Order: sequence, then C-alpha cells, then structure tokens
Amino acid sequence: MQSTIHFLRYFVLILILALSMYVTAQDGAVLYGKNCAQCHGADLNGGNAASLIDGIWQFGAEDGYQFRNIKFGIAHLGMPSYQSTLKDDEIRSIMSYMKDKATEIGAQKPPIAKELETLDYKINVEIFAEGLEVPWAIDFINKNTALITERPGRLRVVKNGTLQAEAVKNTPKVLNEGQGGLLDVAIDPDYKDNGWIYLAYSHVLENTGTGDRPGAMTRIVRGKIENNTWTKQEVLFEAPHETYRTTRHHYGCRIVFDPEGYLFFCIGERGYQDMAQDFTLPNGKVHRIFRDGTVPKDNPFYNEANSIKSLYSLGNRNIQGMAIHPETGQLWATEHGPMGGDELNLIEAGKNYGWPVITYGLNYNGSVITEETHKAGMEQPSLYWKPSTAVCGLDFYRGDLFKKWKNKLMVGALKYEQVSLLDIEKDRVMHEEVIVKNQGRVRDVSTGPDGAIYVVLNSPGTVLRLTPKE
Repeated sequence: MQSTIHFLRYFVLILILALSMYVTAQDGAVLYGKNCAQCHGADLNGGNAASLIDGIWQFGAEDGYQFRNIKFGIAHLGMPSYQSTLKDDEIRSIMSYMKDKATEIGAQKPPIAKELETLDYKINVEIFAEGLEVPWAIDFINKNTALITERPGRLRVVKNGTLQAEAVKNTPKVLNEGQGGLLDVAIDPDYKDNGWIYLAYSHVLENTGTGDRPGAMTRIVRGKIENNTWTKQEVLFEAPHETYRTTRHHYGCRIVFDPEGYLFFCIGERGYQDMAQDFTLPNGKVHRIFRDGTVPKDNPFYNEANSIKSLYSLGNRNIQGMAIHPETGQLWATEHGPMGGDELNLIEAGKNYGWPVITYGLNYNGSVITEETHKAGMEQPSLYWKPSTAVCGLDFYRGDLFKKWKNKLMVGALKYEQVSLLDIEKDRVMHEEVIVKNQGRVRDVSTGPDGAIYVVLNSPGTVLRLTPKE
C-alpha cells in the first residue's frame, strides 16, 4: 500500500511537470507569434530579421545573451526592447519554444567556412589546430613552432603544422574554475638568445582547512621548455596574499612587451568593481615590470604609500586584449564592459580609465551602475561598443601577406563571434570592418611569423589560419 502511494505521488509529480512544460511551450509559441514572427518569420526561418533556427547566433548564443537581447533589444539594428511588454518568464518561454523548434528540425551551426570575403581581400581559411579544450592564447617561437594555452591548464605545442599529442609537462598548477585557468602565453622578444617563455594564470592559495573558499589572483611566471618539460620557472609577479579574492571571474590577463624592454600585463577587478580605483590593490589595473620581474622605479604609483609598485594605470574592468603598436610603441587594450560599454583604450602611465565611476554600460539586470560617462581626471575610450561584443584578443597586423592591413588593429569578440579590423590614426579610430563572423567564439587573434592571421576559437576548440587568396 505504501509503495502504491509513493508511486502515485511520483506519477502525479511527473504529470504536473509534463503539463507545465506543455503549457510553457504553448505559451512560448503564442508569445513568439505575437512579438517575434513579424520580423523573424512565423516558422522562425527569418524575414526582415535573421533566422532563429539556422544554428547561427550573431549576437551571442548563450542563454544569458539571448535573454538580454530580447529583454533590452538591439536598438541600433532596429530590434526593440521587450522589457516593458514581456515578463522574464515569458521571455524564457519564447526561448524555450525557439530551442524546441531548433531541436525538432535538427538545426546545427554550419561548418567553418573555407573562404571569407572582405573589402580588400578574399581569404583562404585553414584549420591550423583542432580538438583543443577551451584554447585561450597563441604565440610563436618561430615559423614552425607555436604554443597554445588550454584554460584547464595545458600548454600545447604545434610543430610543422601538427598539434603534438602530449602537452608540455610540469607547467604550473592553475585554478580551473569559472573564468580561471591557464590564460596567456608570450614568447620573449629575445627568445633565440635566452629561451624565456611567459605564462599568466589564476593562482590559488593553499586550502587552510577551515572550510573557507581559498582566495585566488592572477600570477605571472616565466620558464623554459626543455624536452617538452617546463623548467627553470621564475615567479615575476605574485600579489600580496591578503589581496587574493574568492571570486572566480575577471582575472584578465594578457602579456605584451614594448620596444623599451618593459613587460605589461593586466588583472581584471575580480568582481570587486570599486577596487579598480584603489592603488593599494592589484586588481582592475594594468601593471608594468621588467622582464626579470623587477619593478621600474619610475612607475606612476611607485612612490605612493602602500601602493602596488607595479601599477601603470587604474580603473580597468577586465582587460583581455593588449597590443603594442609596431611603429609608435603605444600600448592599446580592450576591456569587457558589463552590458554595453566594452572599450578600446590607449593606455598611458598613471591614467585612470574610469571603472566603475564612469561607464557606457549597465548591470546585466539592466540597472544603472552610474549616470556618469565623463568625469574630470578620467579617460574617455578611443572607441566603445554598445551593445557589448565581448571584446577579447588583440593584435596589430605586422605581416606582409595582407599589405593593405599593415599596422591595423585586429579585435576579437567572444559574444559576437567575430574579428574586427580597426584603422587607427594617432589615437583616433577611423574605420571598423568585420573580417571574420560566426565561425566561433574568438578568444585570441595574432599575426604569425609567416604573415598569416591566426584566430583562436574557444568554441569549437580550434585555431584558424587566414591567408589571402591569390
């Protein structure tokens, strides 16, 4: 008798769940018809606006992106905000309906294109490496050897066009949680003479056994690879342990070298936005050190009491793209805004880039962070993206294959799955063109020693090689 009662309760629970899902699906279909079908088509195949069941999401595939796109709109493309007309659960019903329809027809994203077309070039697209797990960065030892980081903590080698099966052994232990893990890799400008390779990663403190979540922070090291083994490691930057944070996002981090011998790196504000304004803390800043880890005494905050001596700039939310201009030696950086307000900045000593006191973005729930976009003593971005594209890897094109693009800035974007090309004159952006779109989430973009453009796709775990068609 008791087992029969349990069975009936279980059956009723399943029935209620099934009915609620059915009602949700029905609601989603009705809501879609009222609000979306006019532009996206009654069958979701597109019309005045894009198809919703072709596997391509131009403005972010993840649930959070889709939800925000419906709720807040994409005004510059004519998509209205439904914030005042649809409740949150109604938006989710529409999303559920779209997913069900895509599953019903077996929608899949098209394979990576073999050719691309831009205003200046038709481009061949090759797979340089594939089967990677969340690749994050690429750099080149020489024309025949590339290093690729995988965020879970592996450093991979590509030799003569072949991804080596075995990762480099003995690389540092990383905290592979949230946005943390093995991040950037950079080859010393004098690698032929010294063999140094630099890594950025999320470093976690040892568990104290108290049950508290251990703190973590971005750490910079260098070492050498001998017999496929990481050796001779030196810690170049490790923040004071009392400044470590228990959050698992906004680590930064990129590493670049300028012509004067300085090494620049960046740390995100780790989710503690107000700390980006505090020069006694490492997060939310750009840092400058020498390649051996020593700190230049002319750093702008070096003589401030209790300062982090390596600091170079303040007010940077979460930089994940840095590049040095090949001719001017200027440092440029892209940083993630919240919802809107991704920025391109020319980084200069001692300057304050405003986060979170000024911003062009909103909180992810649509609430206002600040009404201010300008303030005395704080820098304006050279360019900002609103809505945000989730800007990421950054590099000036330095090769000879794409001669028309010499010294133009290549900007990767995760959410919008694109690479943009910016024409910059002095500190002003003159033109922006999208040269790669919808091939995957772009984590890094780099000029190879052969003059080809290499695009690291987080998802799928692939690196593309772009060359001009003859």
